[in-house]
Amino acid sequence: MRALARPVHSLGAAGLILGAGLLHASYLAPERYAFLAWSGSVWWGVFALAQLTIAYALGLPDLAESRAGAALRGFGATVAAFLVISAFQAVLATPLLPRSSSMILGLVLPLWSVLAWNLSVDADARAVIRDRVYLVVDRFEDARSVELDVADHPEAPAAVVGTMTLDQLRTAGTGPHLVDAVAEAGATILVLDTAAQAAPVIVEQAAELHRRGVRIRTLSLFYEEWIGKLPHPELARVSLLFDIGEIHRVRYVRVKRAVDLTFATVGLVALVPVLLIVSVLNPVFNPGPLFYHQPRVGRDGRVFEIYKLRTMRPDDDAPVGRTTWTGTDDPRITPLGGLLRRSHLDELPQVLNIARGDLSLIGPRPEQPGYVSELAEKIAFYDVRHIVRPGLTGWAQVKQGYAADHADAFEKLQYDFYYLRRQGFGLDAKILRRTVRRVIGGGGR
Repeated sequence: MRALARPVHSLGAAGLILGAGLLHASYLAPERYAFLAWSGSVWWGVFALAQLTIAYALGLPDLAESRAGAALRGFGATVAAFLVISAFQAVLATPLLPRSSSMILGLVLPLWSVLAWNLSVDADARAVIRDRVYLVVDRFEDARSVELDVADHPEAPAAVVGTMTLDQLRTAGTGPHLVDAVAEAGATILVLDTAAQAAPVIVEQAAELHRRGVRIRTLSLFYEEWIGKLPHPELARVSLLFDIGEIHRVRYVRVKRAVDLTFATVGLVALVPVLLIVSVLNPVFNPGPLFYHQPRVGRDGRVFEIYKLRTMRPDDDAPVGRTTWTGTDDPRITPLGGLLRRSHLDELPQVLNIARGDLSLIGPRPEQPGYVSELAEKIAFYDVRHIVRPGLTGWAQVKQGYAADHADAFEKLQYDFYYLRRQGFGLDAKILRRTVRRVIGGGGR
């Protein structure tokens, strides 16, 4: 049901907008007209597209914390969509949408946002009740990590209702201890880590629970389905032997590259006015060069130069090989640089890298050679992320954000593994949607 909340919200909002147009054409206009035959009806489509895009970016219907918040976001999305239409009106010097229908939409669209929010909240509550997880792990520390991930980064809402270690099971003997514990907790999913899967007494009891209707998952599969990453402790070389879209599916490769080139073309057009504005502001608020370029490691370990708008003081730009992670409140960032970073406009010159083929729109984020050397020594399988072309945005970015230290890089790698395993049109579209929401609205889902 939760998955239905977003399309229900979008389809309902689009229906209300269409209804407002039909209402005006049939009843409110001084002279009746055929709505679909009217050349101006295209502007209702523009308004609908703007409203739905902005509403999603603002977190509707599922990220609002209350009914009032949902109504406020719905009203904000509607006002922003009208501002988009107003901009077109100013350019064309002619009214595009009737005021009477616009006022009606200003009232009904926020109310519809509240109704869709209720559907999302109800679905979340039912999902948590349905997905009750019982863990069997080697150590309690492993269970704690799972609990934190389920609470902070879920793809499917769940609740951990019980944990048992291998030592506890061995102490209990070969009786039906696990079967009784799972039944008592009311768990609907039993998750076994690698060590638990190797214990015959656990496998036997898991089989009995399976017959009783409890779903069984390995820890790796649970992370994939409920968290959206591959846990590093569960990985082995054999688990990386799967088809990768960018390598094994020719149609995917061609379409992905076509999308990249289309995005790069649009991005280059958008880059021109941004450069004009930043070049005027730079001498006062960000003295120094306009661009900043830095070596990054791309596909197959090839090093390339990535382009950005400079956001730090020139004397503090890290030289090649220096491994100083950039924090959110890094003192080296200038005031204008902070604005560029928060708006993500500093990344816009990377459309040049996309056009050249260094980057893709979607993929693992490329790192500096110095970081890569350090991380490859400390984290097993780190070099596997270089199998595919890196991206302007990626699954790790929308799930976690940018890495600030080695621990963050370790966490991001697990999301990169997930992307490699699931790479395809569907996941790329999900990443793109969440990137838009993160950039405009600050939310990640």
